[in-house]
Amino acid sequence: MRVRHGQAESKCSTKKNIKEGKVIYSHKAAPDIEVLTSNFPIPGFGLIPINAFVIKGKEPILVDTGSAVESKEFMPALRSVIDPADLRWIWLTHTDFDHMGSLQQLLSENPKIRLITNFLGVGIMSLFAPLPLDRVYLINSGEKINVGDRTLTAFRPPAFDNPSTTGFYDDKSSILFSSDCFGALLSEVPENAADLSDEALSNGQVFWATVDAPWLHKADEGILAKELDVIRKMEPKMVLSSHLPPAPGNMTNKLLKSLAAAPKAQPFVGPNQAALEEMLKKMTHEPA
Repeated sequence: MRVRHGQAESKCSTKKNIKEGKVIYSHKAAPDIEVLTSNFPIPGFGLIPINAFVIKGKEPILVDTGSAVESKEFMPALRSVIDPADLRWIWLTHTDFDHMGSLQQLLSENPKIRLITNFLGVGIMSLFAPLPLDRVYLINSGEKINVGDRTLTAFRPPAFDNPSTTGFYDDKSSILFSSDCFGALLSEVPENAADLSDEALSNGQVFWATVDAPWLHKADEGILAKELDVIRKMEPKMVLSSHLPPAPGNMTNKLLKSLAAAPKAQPFVGPNQAALEEMLKKMTHEPA
Protein backbone atom coordinates (compact mmCIF):
# COMPACT_ATOMS: atom_id res chain seq x y z
CA MET A 1 0.00 0.00 0.00
CA ARG A 2 1.34 3.42 -0.87
CA VAL A 3 1.58 6.07 1.79
CA ARG A 4 -0.31 9.32 1.39
CA HIS A 5 1.59 12.59 1.16
CA GLY A 6 4.75 10.79 0.03
CA GLN A 7 5.37 9.21 3.42
CA ALA A 8 7.50 6.08 3.60
CA GLU A 9 6.21 2.81 4.96
CA SER A 10 6.36 2.98 8.74
CA LYS A 11 8.05 -0.43 8.83
CA CYS A 12 11.06 1.05 7.02
CA SER A 13 11.10 4.32 8.95
CA THR A 14 13.46 4.87 11.86
CA LYS A 15 13.95 7.87 14.03
CA LYS A 16 17.42 9.12 13.26
CA ASN A 17 18.09 10.17 16.85
CA ILE A 18 16.49 7.23 18.65
CA LYS A 19 18.70 5.31 21.03
CA GLU A 20 18.98 1.71 19.96
CA GLY A 21 16.88 -0.70 21.98
CA LYS A 22 14.61 1.88 23.60
CA VAL A 23 10.95 2.19 22.72
CA ILE A 24 10.67 5.43 24.69
CA TYR A 25 13.57 7.81 25.11
CA SER A 26 14.10 11.30 26.45
CA HIS A 27 15.64 14.57 25.34
CA LYS A 28 15.52 18.16 26.52
CA ALA A 29 13.07 20.62 25.02
CA ALA A 30 14.24 23.37 27.40
CA PRO A 31 16.67 23.51 30.35
CA ASP A 32 13.95 22.41 32.79
CA ILE A 33 11.66 20.45 30.45
CA GLU A 34 12.25 16.87 29.29
CA VAL A 35 10.40 15.11 26.48
CA LEU A 36 9.56 11.42 26.81
CA THR A 37 8.81 10.26 23.30
CA SER A 38 8.06 7.23 21.16
CA ASN A 39 6.92 6.78 17.58
CA PHE A 40 3.77 4.80 16.95
CA PRO A 41 3.63 3.26 13.46
CA ILE A 42 0.39 3.50 11.52
CA PRO A 43 0.80 0.99 8.67
CA GLY A 44 0.47 2.62 5.30
CA PHE A 45 0.53 6.16 6.66
CA GLY A 46 3.70 6.79 8.68
CA LEU A 47 4.62 7.54 12.27
CA ILE A 48 2.84 9.54 14.92
CA PRO A 49 5.01 10.78 17.80
CA ILE A 50 3.60 10.18 21.28
CA ASN A 51 5.01 12.67 23.79
CA ALA A 52 4.82 13.22 27.51
CA PHE A 53 6.70 16.01 29.26
CA VAL A 54 8.44 16.46 32.60
CA ILE A 55 8.61 20.02 33.92
CA LYS A 56 11.25 20.27 36.63
CA GLY A 57 10.87 22.92 39.32
CA LYS A 58 9.80 23.42 42.92
CA GLU A 59 6.74 21.27 42.26
CA PRO A 60 7.64 18.93 39.37
CA ILE A 61 4.89 18.22 36.84
CA LEU A 62 4.34 15.33 34.45
CA VAL A 63 2.26 16.25 31.41
CA ASP A 64 0.44 13.06 30.35
CA THR A 65 1.60 9.56 31.21
CA GLY A 66 2.36 7.74 27.96
CA SER A 67 0.30 5.24 26.02
CA ALA A 68 -1.36 2.18 27.49
CA VAL A 69 0.39 -0.15 25.06
CA GLU A 70 3.81 1.18 26.18
CA SER A 71 3.14 1.41 29.91
CA LYS A 72 5.91 -1.07 30.81
CA GLU A 73 8.46 1.01 28.92
CA PHE A 74 7.17 4.36 30.14
CA MET A 75 8.08 4.05 33.81
CA PRO A 76 11.80 3.24 33.24
CA ALA A 77 11.98 6.13 30.78
CA LEU A 78 10.39 8.44 33.35
CA ARG A 79 12.80 7.28 36.05
CA SER A 80 15.72 8.12 33.76
CA VAL A 81 14.85 11.83 34.02
CA ILE A 82 13.18 12.14 37.44
CA ASP A 83 12.35 10.04 40.48
CA PRO A 84 8.56 9.59 40.23
CA ALA A 85 8.43 10.08 44.00
CA ASP A 86 9.47 13.70 43.40
CA LEU A 87 6.48 14.47 41.17
CA ARG A 88 3.81 16.67 42.70
CA TRP A 89 1.44 17.11 39.76
CA ILE A 90 0.19 15.29 36.68
CA TRP A 91 -1.49 17.45 34.06
CA LEU A 92 -3.67 15.14 32.00
CA THR A 93 -4.42 16.92 28.75
CA HIS A 94 -7.26 14.49 28.03
CA THR A 95 -8.50 10.98 28.67
CA ASP A 96 -7.29 9.09 25.60
CA PHE A 97 -5.30 5.88 25.99
CA ASP A 98 -2.14 7.39 24.48
CA HIS A 99 -2.08 9.94 27.32
CA MET A 100 -3.01 8.01 30.46
CA GLY A 101 -1.14 4.70 30.13
CA SER A 102 0.74 4.94 33.45
CA LEU A 103 -1.64 7.24 35.32
CA GLN A 104 -3.02 4.71 37.79
CA GLN A 105 0.43 3.29 38.57
CA LEU A 106 1.80 6.75 39.33
CA LEU A 107 -1.14 7.65 41.55
CA SER A 108 -0.73 4.37 43.40
CA GLU A 109 3.04 4.65 43.86
CA ASN A 110 3.15 8.33 44.87
CA PRO A 111 0.43 9.47 47.30
CA LYS A 112 1.68 13.09 47.02
CA ILE A 113 0.77 13.45 43.34
CA ARG A 114 -2.33 15.47 42.47
CA LEU A 115 -4.02 15.20 39.10
CA ILE A 116 -4.98 18.31 37.14
CA THR A 117 -7.93 17.72 34.84
CA ASN A 118 -11.47 18.99 34.38
CA PHE A 119 -14.91 17.82 35.44
CA LEU A 120 -15.50 15.91 32.21
CA GLY A 121 -12.12 14.20 32.50
CA VAL A 122 -13.03 12.95 35.98
CA GLY A 123 -16.39 11.76 34.67
CA ILE A 124 -14.88 9.81 31.79
CA MET A 125 -12.27 8.15 34.00
CA SER A 126 -14.91 7.20 36.57
CA LEU A 127 -16.38 4.79 34.01
CA PHE A 128 -13.34 2.49 34.19
CA ALA A 129 -10.83 3.72 36.81
CA PRO A 130 -12.41 6.11 39.34
CA LEU A 131 -10.08 8.77 40.71
CA PRO A 132 -9.59 9.65 44.38
CA LEU A 133 -11.35 13.02 44.33
CA ASP A 134 -9.25 14.46 47.16
CA ARG A 135 -6.25 14.19 44.81
CA VAL A 136 -7.93 15.89 41.85
CA TYR A 137 -7.53 19.58 40.96
CA LEU A 138 -10.28 20.71 38.61
CA ILE A 139 -9.44 23.45 36.14
CA ASN A 140 -11.31 25.09 33.27
CA SER A 141 -10.05 26.97 30.23
CA GLY A 142 -8.85 30.44 31.23
CA GLU A 143 -8.17 29.52 34.85
CA LYS A 144 -4.69 29.57 36.40
CA ILE A 145 -2.86 27.36 38.84
CA ASN A 146 0.35 28.20 40.70
CA VAL A 147 2.72 25.25 40.98
CA GLY A 148 5.56 26.66 43.05
CA ASP A 149 7.85 28.55 40.69
CA ARG A 150 5.47 29.00 37.76
CA THR A 151 1.86 29.72 36.86
CA LEU A 152 0.02 27.59 34.32
CA THR A 153 -2.95 29.00 32.40
CA ALA A 154 -5.39 26.42 31.05
CA PHE A 155 -6.74 26.78 27.52
CA ARG A 156 -8.84 24.82 25.03
CA PRO A 157 -6.74 24.17 21.90
CA PRO A 158 -8.37 25.09 18.57
CA ALA A 159 -8.37 21.43 17.46
CA PHE A 160 -8.95 18.35 19.60
CA ASP A 161 -10.40 14.84 19.47
CA ASN A 162 -11.69 14.61 23.04
CA PRO A 163 -14.01 17.15 24.73
CA SER A 164 -12.02 16.93 27.97
CA THR A 165 -8.94 18.36 26.22
CA THR A 166 -7.15 21.09 28.16
CA GLY A 167 -3.71 22.43 27.28
CA PHE A 168 -1.84 25.19 29.07
CA TYR A 169 0.62 28.05 28.80
CA ASP A 170 3.57 28.08 31.20
CA ASP A 171 4.44 31.64 32.17
CA LYS A 172 7.98 30.78 33.34
CA SER A 173 9.19 29.16 30.13
CA SER A 174 6.68 30.89 27.80
CA ILE A 175 5.95 27.45 26.35
CA LEU A 176 2.55 26.38 25.06
CA PHE A 177 1.48 22.78 25.73
CA SER A 178 -1.09 22.11 23.01
CA SER A 179 -2.14 18.47 23.57
CA ASP A 180 -3.04 16.76 20.24
CA CYS A 181 -3.31 20.08 18.43
CA PHE A 182 -0.54 20.66 15.82
CA GLY A 183 0.31 16.96 15.67
CA ALA A 184 1.60 15.46 12.42
CA LEU A 185 1.93 12.11 10.71
CA LEU A 186 5.54 11.86 9.57
CA SER A 187 7.85 9.49 7.70
CA GLU A 188 10.74 10.29 10.06
CA VAL A 189 10.59 12.02 13.42
CA PRO A 190 13.45 14.35 14.36
CA GLU A 191 13.99 15.75 17.86
CA ASN A 192 13.15 19.25 16.65
CA ALA A 193 10.28 20.17 14.33
CA ALA A 194 12.55 22.77 12.72
CA ASP A 195 14.41 19.86 11.07
CA LEU A 196 11.29 18.95 9.08
CA SER A 197 10.85 20.32 5.58
CA ASP A 198 7.99 22.78 5.13
CA GLU A 199 6.23 20.21 2.94
CA ALA A 200 6.59 17.36 5.43
CA LEU A 201 5.38 19.57 8.26
CA SER A 202 2.40 21.03 6.42
CA ASN A 203 1.26 17.78 4.81
CA GLY A 204 1.73 15.83 8.01
CA GLN A 205 -0.15 18.37 10.10
CA VAL A 206 -3.07 18.80 7.73
CA PHE A 207 -3.45 15.05 7.35
CA TRP A 208 -3.35 14.53 11.12
CA ALA A 209 -5.95 17.24 11.66
CA THR A 210 -8.35 15.56 9.23
CA VAL A 211 -7.89 12.26 11.07
CA ASP A 212 -7.88 13.51 14.66
CA ALA A 213 -10.42 16.34 14.38
CA PRO A 214 -12.68 15.60 11.38
CA TRP A 215 -15.22 18.09 12.71
CA LEU A 216 -12.88 20.83 11.42
CA HIS A 217 -14.44 20.24 7.97
CA LYS A 218 -17.69 21.61 9.42
CA ALA A 219 -16.10 24.41 11.43
CA ASP A 220 -16.76 28.08 10.77
CA GLU A 221 -13.47 29.26 9.33
CA GLY A 222 -13.92 32.73 10.80
CA ILE A 223 -14.32 31.33 14.30
CA LEU A 224 -11.34 29.02 13.77
CA ALA A 225 -9.24 31.99 12.62
CA LYS A 226 -10.06 33.82 15.86
CA GLU A 227 -9.03 30.76 17.87
CA LEU A 228 -5.73 30.62 16.01
CA ASP A 229 -5.16 34.32 16.65
CA VAL A 230 -5.38 33.66 20.39
CA ILE A 231 -2.31 31.44 20.10
CA ARG A 232 -0.55 33.89 17.77
CA LYS A 233 -0.96 36.64 20.37
CA MET A 234 0.54 34.43 23.07
CA GLU A 235 3.84 34.51 21.14
CA PRO A 236 5.07 31.25 22.69
CA LYS A 237 8.79 30.58 22.72
CA MET A 238 8.00 26.95 21.93
CA VAL A 239 4.99 24.78 21.17
CA LEU A 240 4.96 21.32 22.72
CA SER A 241 2.37 19.10 21.09
CA SER A 242 1.61 15.56 22.14
CA HIS A 243 2.15 14.43 18.55
CA LEU A 244 4.87 16.63 17.05
CA PRO A 245 8.52 17.17 17.90
CA PRO A 246 9.14 20.37 19.93
CA ALA A 247 8.54 23.38 17.69
CA PRO A 248 10.47 26.62 18.34
CA GLY A 249 8.39 29.77 18.64
CA ASN A 250 9.47 31.06 15.24
CA MET A 251 7.51 28.16 13.73
CA THR A 252 4.21 29.16 15.32
CA ASN A 253 2.85 30.85 12.20
CA LYS A 254 3.63 27.73 10.15
CA LEU A 255 1.73 25.58 12.64
CA LEU A 256 -1.24 27.94 12.56
CA LYS A 257 -1.23 28.10 8.76
CA SER A 258 -1.37 24.31 8.50
CA LEU A 259 -4.28 24.08 10.89
CA ALA A 260 -6.12 26.87 9.08
CA ALA A 261 -5.89 24.78 5.89
CA ALA A 262 -7.47 21.70 7.45
CA PRO A 263 -11.18 22.60 6.92
CA LYS A 264 -10.77 22.64 3.14
CA ALA A 265 -8.44 19.63 2.98
CA GLN A 266 -9.57 16.28 1.65
CA PRO A 267 -11.50 14.44 4.37
CA PHE A 268 -9.83 11.31 5.68
CA VAL A 269 -11.44 8.01 4.71
CA GLY A 270 -9.84 5.02 6.38
CA PRO A 271 -9.00 1.72 4.66
CA ASN A 272 -11.94 -0.62 4.12
CA GLN A 273 -11.93 -4.39 4.54
CA ALA A 274 -10.50 -5.03 1.06
CA ALA A 275 -7.61 -2.65 1.77
CA LEU A 276 -6.98 -4.33 5.13
CA GLU A 277 -6.79 -7.75 3.51
CA GLU A 278 -4.35 -6.42 0.89
CA MET A 279 -2.26 -4.82 3.63
CA LEU A 280 -2.14 -8.07 5.61
CA LYS A 281 -1.18 -10.00 2.47
CA LYS A 282 1.77 -7.67 1.80
CA MET A 283 2.87 -7.74 5.43
CA THR A 284 2.81 -11.55 5.37
CA HIS A 285 4.83 -11.85 2.17
CA GLU A 286 7.29 -8.99 2.59
CA PRO A 287 10.84 -10.09 3.52
CA ALA A 288 11.93 -9.14 7.03
